[in-house]
This record gives sequence, structure tokens and C-alpha cells, in this order.
Amino acid sequence: MKDEQKTLSAFEQSAQDVLSGKTKGWKRILPFLGPAFIASVAYIDPGNFATNIAAGSQYGYMLLWVVLVSNLMAVLIQSLSAKLGIATGHNLPELAREYFPKPVSVGLWIQGELVIMATDLAEFIGAALGIYLLFGLPLFPSALLAAVGSFAILELQRRGARFLEAGIAAMVFVVVLAFGLQTFLAHPDGQSIVRGLFVPQFQGVDSVLLASGILGATVMPHAIYLHSSLTQKRVRGTNDREKRLIFRFEFIDIIIAMIIAGAINASMLIVAAALFFKNGLNIEDLDVAFTQFDHLIGPFAAIAFGVGLLSSGLSSSSVGTMSGDVIMQGFIRRRIPIYLRRFITIIPPLVIIGLGVNATTALVVSQVILSFGIAFALIPLILFTSKKKVMGSLVNHPMTTIIAWIIAVLVVCLNIFLIYQTLFL
Repeated sequence: MKDEQKTLSAFEQSAQDVLSGKTKGWKRILPFLGPAFIASVAYIDPGNFATNIAAGSQYGYMLLWVVLVSNLMAVLIQSLSAKLGIATGHNLPELAREYFPKPVSVGLWIQGELVIMATDLAEFIGAALGIYLLFGLPLFPSALLAAVGSFAILELQRRGARFLEAGIAAMVFVVVLAFGLQTFLAHPDGQSIVRGLFVPQFQGVDSVLLASGILGATVMPHAIYLHSSLTQKRVRGTNDREKRLIFRFEFIDIIIAMIIAGAINASMLIVAAALFFKNGLNIEDLDVAFTQFDHLIGPFAAIAFGVGLLSSGLSSSSVGTMSGDVIMQGFIRRRIPIYLRRFITIIPPLVIIGLGVNATTALVVSQVILSFGIAFALIPLILFTSKKKVMGSLVNHPMTTIIAWIIAVLVVCLNIFLIYQTLFL
């Protein structure tokens, strides 16, 4: 505990040195790095693996532009969430409880818990699938090992924010290395990558559905809730100048984290296009993708894929648990021990795995459930960040608000389309 207090005081002192002007140059960004990396884990969870690989194997490089657009949307959405915490000292669920009627706040809490269940389902199954693919263990014992791993990561949170941020950043780096290696071994076509990134196009209704899936797997409601919590008390600004400066540095944190997350998502699709689409393989299951990586470019690539999936699942499952804690505390002012929450949330995935449900199918269904929750997080976020009474000097510029509402309408409409296609067609 004493070491943690020393770490916190040293961190707080370094942040204050930046705000007071004592620290100069590139070192000024260092105390503010971290929150966006934790939130960005939601953008590279196992659901992204499924949608990006399916998109690349079916349509080649054509939907790369969707990954780019989704990432640009994510930058704006996460910056609004971070700014909310900095400006108000409260997270999004807390403000919703303060400004909305109690029945609305309770309803938002219930849907938020459903979102967390769907999040845990995707991420926990992804981690279990990674262990299954790497070590050949049956899926249920793999899930039990994934549970142990997720508890170990939560232990980092008990040791302090900087320990958790370092641990999550390390696991994101593992995913970067895994897909960087795969991209190198796959020898993708550079011209096709550029065309796919900057020439928007579709090819039939199925491509629109996949584009909606990519977007739905990228914009995550729990990341919106969490990011405002990560910045609300991390570095406190005592006046408008300090708050604006904090947000400026946090925005750099967001840009770096989102570039990394976007590069990972793009590399998933690129590798699938360069290997599966090129060879006429329509890959929808992650275990089939693992087998084909081994067949087409060797066991090293397959192992890299499995390690990336495992690292993504473990890190994002911990982030999901943290988000659940924020949602309960914010909306209804209740809290349960985070280890108890972790134990409760691993039960549904274990049941589903024990019943023998296809892992990739469960991932897709979880993304549909998550789609229901996006509007309930995104619309309040825009409402609050657009009010000067709430935000003070950090209130949205009118153009920012207009762009945010356009994104909200687009995201909600595409997710309604995704839900309709998945459930009724």
C-alpha cells in the first residue's frame, strides 16, 4: 500500500509539474498516457476478429475504408467521453443519474448490465478460444483457464491505475506484434490496401451487413461509459486553463491509442484478404481461420493469431468488468466487489460453452446485443457535452455537436439494420 501511495504521489506531482509549466517538451504527455489505451481495448476485442476476418475473406480489401471511418468516429466519441470526465469530475452514468428521472436512470442501468453481459460473453469466449487453439485443450477447460487469467489481470487494478494501464498496454502490444507478424508473412498488395482505404464502395446487401458489423464491433457502449470514469479524477484541473490543457494531452493519448487500435483492425482485414480471399476461402469461424493460417503460411502465423486472440480476450474481459463497476456505481449508486462481479459475469459464458454453442456464433450474437446499447450511451454523451452548464469552457463547439449527432444517427441506423438482418433474415 505504501508503494502504491508513493507511486500515486509521484504521478500526481509529475502531472502538476506539467500543468504548472515546469516540465517541457515531449515529456509533458507522459503523465496523461493510459486511459485511452484501456478504453481502446474495447475496439480490438474478439468480436472485431470475427467481423474483420469475415469481411476480408469475403470481399478482399474493399471494406478497409469502413475500418478507417469507424476509427475516425471512435476518436470523436472517445474524446467526448474523456472530456466529460475532465470537465465535470463525474462519469457519464453519474451525470445521467443526476439529470434524468430515477426510472430512466434505473432503466439505463439495466440495459447497461445487459451490455456488460454481452461484452463479457464475447471477450471471455475469445480468450477461451485462444487457449483452445494454442494448446488443443477442450473449450470448457480452456474457459476455466481464461477465468483464472482474467482474475490475475484484475489484480493489477488493485495495485493501482498505472499498474493496470501498463498491463493493458503490454497486452495490446502483444496483439500488435501478432498481427504485424501476420501482415508481414501474408505479403498483402499495397495498391489494393490504398484503394480499399480511400475508395468507399459496397458490393450487394451482404457487404453492407458486414460493414455494419465492423462498425458495431468498433463503437462499443461500455468504452463510452468507462473512458469518462478513467479521466474524471485521474488528473484534476483547478481552473479552465488547466482543464483545457489536460484535455489537450488526453486527446493525444486518444489519437495514439486509436491509431494502434485502427491499425490492428485494418491488419486483421488485410491478412484475411491477402490469404483467404485470394485463395477463394470464405472464412467465418475463428477456429477455421487458425487452421488456414497454419496451412497457408505456417504454424508461426497460426500461433501468432491464437496468442493475439488470447491477449485480446483477457485484456478486454477485464475492461468489461471495470465498465460494469462504473455502470452500477454511476446509475444506481451501488457497488459490489469487483472480484465478485468478475465471478458472476463468467458464469453465462461458461454455461454457453458447456452447452456446446459454436464460439464464433456466440461472438456474433453478442455483437448484436451490444448494438442495442450504443444509442443509450452515445445520445446522453452528446447531450451532456453540448451543455455549457455541464461542461463549462470545455463545452462542444457547435460543429463538433453537429458531427457527433450525424455519427450517432448513422451508428444507430446501421445497428438497427444489423439487428434486423441478423434476427429476421
